[in-house]
Amino acid sequence: MVAELSGRVAIVTGGGTGIGAAIARRLASDGAAVAISGRRVAPLEEVASDITAKGGRVLVVAGDSATEPGVERLFHETEAALGPVDILVNNAGVAGPTAPIWEQSCADWEETVRINLTGPWLCSRAAARRMIERRSGNIITIGSMSGKRPLAKRTPYTSTKLGLVGLTRTLAVELGEYNVNVNCISPGAVATSRLAELAQKAGITEAQLIELASAGAALKRISTPEDIAALVAFLASPAARNITGIDITVDAGVWFS
Repeated sequence: MVAELSGRVAIVTGGGTGIGAAIARRLASDGAAVAISGRRVAPLEEVASDITAKGGRVLVVAGDSATEPGVERLFHETEAALGPVDILVNNAGVAGPTAPIWEQSCADWEETVRINLTGPWLCSRAAARRMIERRSGNIITIGSMSGKRPLAKRTPYTSTKLGLVGLTRTLAVELGEYNVNVNCISPGAVATSRLAELAQKAGITEAQLIELASAGAALKRISTPEDIAALVAFLASPAARNITGIDITVDAGVWFS
């Protein structure tokens, strides 16, 4: 275990699967104590078991990080068990509906916005109130390349992901004088279980989806959750002390192909 983040406390929302799980494991391996939240207990406990087996400190807080009571409980339990929160990773999110806008329901839109945008806003607000007092902190939000490129039949998802970029830029300005860094990471296709779900909705196999995504990238591959986790660890580290207000795309070069 390296000591780059030794003594730091991190919250990772949606920390039980995919990118969130990889982020939690990486931050713990770099020395941080990590609280992981999500609505399903079993995946969270599996990640926690992996971390503790390697000597890390981890707390499981099952619940909804897109409600005010859920967020306050998350921060309160984290502070009580691990200490003041130094790093917030807004990772929890949903894919939302896959359909043209005229076939989407208002309920689909509102649920996607609640989880993908309101949740990060609530968590960032809670973190900001605490970090301002200590004049130190790091907020990192996981967006999506799809928030900056057309993605047919995914208007709720893409709208929320672009909204996260605006949230990041504004918070960076508001919190800069308090020595709080705020950044966003926008992944392209990532090899997680969600790919199978998206492939099914698109009427193709997961292998075909990976092939299509890889063909459109300069590096001819898609990302792994660990690729995203590595960037989170860097942005949370002292090495990135002067980086704030940016949105970094991690997509193997789709923008440039």
